[in-house]
Amino acid sequence: MAVLVTLLALLIELAVGYPDRLFHAVGHPVTWMGRLIGWLDGVLNHDYLSRTSRRIVGLIALGIATVTSAVVSYSLERFLLLLPFGIAAVALLSSALIAQRSLYDHVARVASALDEGGPAEGRAAVSHIVGRDPESLDEYGVARAAIESLAENFSDGVVAPVFWMVFLGLPGGAIYKAINTADSMIGHRTKRHEAFGWASARLDDLVNLPASRLAAVLIVAAAATMNGGSAREAWRTIRRDAARHRSPNAGYPEAAMAGALGLSLAGPRVYGGVHVEDATMGSGRRDATTADIRAALALYQRADAMLIGLVAAIALLFIAIA
Repeated sequence: MAVLVTLLALLIELAVGYPDRLFHAVGHPVTWMGRLIGWLDGVLNHDYLSRTSRRIVGLIALGIATVTSAVVSYSLERFLLLLPFGIAAVALLSSALIAQRSLYDHVARVASALDEGGPAEGRAAVSHIVGRDPESLDEYGVARAAIESLAENFSDGVVAPVFWMVFLGLPGGAIYKAINTADSMIGHRTKRHEAFGWASARLDDLVNLPASRLAAVLIVAAAATMNGGSAREAWRTIRRDAARHRSPNAGYPEAAMAGALGLSLAGPRVYGGVHVEDATMGSGRRDATTADIRAALALYQRADAMLIGLVAAIALLFIAIA
């Protein structure tokens, strides 16, 4: 049932995404989780606490967020499955945890903004999908940032929730998104969050590990089917560069994307005014353009189609066995 729900969720999200009217009316599951995590941060994370105490209360906050997400999603799933067409209802809820369509749209907007408004418009558009300082980016930097975000979020926003939903249904996707949201909000190496968000950052690394490798493999496979893509170079770049990335997971899809498109991604960046050193992924061009963004989007679409095909094959296998 979980695999079938995941397949339906993928198809629903691909077709309609998460409608803006619904978002403005009731928000989004991630924003609900974010409000809870923000409240826990304000209530539990105090300057007077020791580093060890901050780690402990940060672990408690993470536990509350994940358990709340698990209980609510499991209860909804059990209730909906008792109703006619319950599987479709669960799939509709699950689709909100996947970001295939929105990821494509956000990255495509960066390419359009660069073409129509130049670097200034490109920086404004890319600021919605990356955490680095956009003011430090020239037009090539904006294009690289968009492609890097596409690769990393294919893993975090698409493959990872799908992976956990295949195994655990709606609760698996909800628990994953709670952990991932906690990491994005408090898993930073800042004075306030380095200790408090330590557990969130470490657990996020762990739950993203299988998805990041699978996302890289899907990008390699997609490159083998696309004119201008190089599966061989993508695989070579993964093996050479991925483990050198400052993130234990982001390097895999980024290296795959860089190698497939003949680019050099990642490298030194600026976050919150702080210069951060990082290894480069790939040995190709640094002067990425809007044409490269669109090539990356085409590669992403093929990799995503392969993911859907993989889930469909697993669903058919389970149906055949049953």
